[in-house]
Amino acid sequence: MLSKRTPKPKYDVVLIGGGIMSATLATLLHEFDPNLQIAIFERLGRLASESSSAWNNAGTGHSAFCELNYTVEKEDGTIDISKAENIAEQFEISKQFWSYLIQKNYIDEPKNFINSCPHMSLVFGKSDSEFLRKRHEKMIKSNLFEGMKFSTDHDQLREWIPLIMSKRKDNEVLAATKMDLGTDVNFGTLTRKMGRFLADGSNVEIFLYHEAKDLDLLADGSWNIKIKDRLHNHKQDVHADFVFIGAGGYALPLLDSSDISESAGYGGFPVSGEWLVTYNPELIAQHHAKVYTQATVDAPPMSVPHLDLRIIDGKKALLFGPFAGFSTKFLKEGSYLDLPESINFKNIRSLFGAWWHNLPLTQYLVRQVAMTKAQRIQHLREFVKDAKEEDWDLKIAGQRVQIIKKDDKLGGKLEFGTEVVVNKNGTIASLLGASPGASTAVFAMMQVIEKYFPHQLENEWKEKLLEIIPSYGQKLSENKDLAEKVRNYTKEKLELEY
Repeated sequence: MLSKRTPKPKYDVVLIGGGIMSATLATLLHEFDPNLQIAIFERLGRLASESSSAWNNAGTGHSAFCELNYTVEKEDGTIDISKAENIAEQFEISKQFWSYLIQKNYIDEPKNFINSCPHMSLVFGKSDSEFLRKRHEKMIKSNLFEGMKFSTDHDQLREWIPLIMSKRKDNEVLAATKMDLGTDVNFGTLTRKMGRFLADGSNVEIFLYHEAKDLDLLADGSWNIKIKDRLHNHKQDVHADFVFIGAGGYALPLLDSSDISESAGYGGFPVSGEWLVTYNPELIAQHHAKVYTQATVDAPPMSVPHLDLRIIDGKKALLFGPFAGFSTKFLKEGSYLDLPESINFKNIRSLFGAWWHNLPLTQYLVRQVAMTKAQRIQHLREFVKDAKEEDWDLKIAGQRVQIIKKDDKLGGKLEFGTEVVVNKNGTIASLLGASPGASTAVFAMMQVIEKYFPHQLENEWKEKLLEIIPSYGQKLSENKDLAEKVRNYTKEKLELEY
């Protein structure tokens, strides 16, 4: 896949970063216009080696079935499911796109990258059980969450999650919801499948070991990008009409180098993580689900405890965590100078404001970093009562950079979602943030295309767009028949087994 060519001096579109976002955007643009000259520059030697890698990503097809932070209880006691519905809609768009790629034979063997895996929420105690009951009551009224099951019955819960229910006292109050439509996704494999198609079946050029170092806006609105060939220590300038920055944590400094006004005030707060992992077949046989619970006080949403079945390269494992960590790197393969070098006069007020108003989060991270393996096992035992330390190994998870934005009142505030920043001319776009990230890649990249190619989408690309994403422009939450039709189509093409 490594292009042997030297990059051309000029492209229509340059994509920085070789993860799920760039692969998705390149594939969509190639389908809309095969004549577009597109280049992808990836600083490492393989696509999807950072945030999209299976071990750096929770692999939850984020469809808001189990993530409790997407459904907030308001002051009047009602549950707001609007964010959950939006994320569920976005994941359905991803599944339609992947089904299209299978149908066109661009990629094959869907079980290599997506498998059915029930998504569950689990809570402890009367108060949280009542919240979960109300949440379930509200969610099953939506087309997108129809069929979600709820139970507080220990016998039923033992059927659903035998590993978690083992050794529990009969009087313990628990509640769970279960959605059989959930999936486990290997975004690394999916990205590389798309990469192989692009390298062999399109004129998209992929350059590995090539790093974008700086971006300069030219008088005509196009961009000059300084590219370094890391293998041969060669530098050159590449010109592009449109640039997308999908470089994970490195999106932030690259966006800053562009000097667009929309980037002012943005900062980044890097958070790393660790998983406890087991390959013990006896344990795996007792747990076929992704089970999320409530975040602890002051924990970022990406640190919500969950016990997950993962299927990576055909091998099953259980992951528990993630335990938060701290590093000043913006990427796993980054530099310890990333954070200090990202601080400047444009974002220092935002960074200080976010830090000052999130002191409990800082303290939480310090406590997490200081934890021993034995202490992590103690946390696991809240889920798996008789967990043995020898069955579980620690594995470093991916590096995420949480967005810090300007805030008139606070100076700066932490944002925990995924955000696309686009300049007013629509000639540069950057993806910032973490969860739900990869799961909503197709929706995010369609937002980018809508900004730069609005005329084409309304006209010559419209028919192709509806072939790729049949539900585009319609809300599945408001159209039960369409939701059912779309889900039946993606279930067949992706060989899902719910």
